[in-house]
Amino acid sequence: MVRSSAEDVDGYLAEVPEERRDALAGLRRLCRAELRGFDEVMAYGMPAYERDGAAEIAFASQKQYISFYLMRGDVREAFEERLAGRDMGKGCLRFRKPEHIDFDLVRDLLRATAAAPGTVC
Repeated sequence: MVRSSAEDVDGYLAEVPEERRDALAGLRRLCRAELRGFDEVMAYGMPAYERDGAAEIAFASQKQYISFYLMRGDVREAFEERLAGRDMGKGCLRFRKPEHIDFDLVRDLLRATAAAPGTVC
């Protein structure tokens, strides 16, 4: 599943493989708890969290991994040391197995994102 046609995040979670559902629901709970004032939407076929109409965070169940999208370059730079050595693209942190998700790191990234607006790449 790369791109969902679900209309909302509940529908998205219902579509994902069962072995990933709990992990993705955990990411959602964390996003909703830490990103106060953000809107939860479906964008590009995945759950996303927008502030003032711009998506700053998203996550998705990809074919080979779970993706956590961090669209703020300033936050990525601030966490450069903690992100070093991780499987990461320009703005996508990849977790090959649901049990490998570092929820403490994700929480800290979400808190830094929520702390102040920034430029989305």
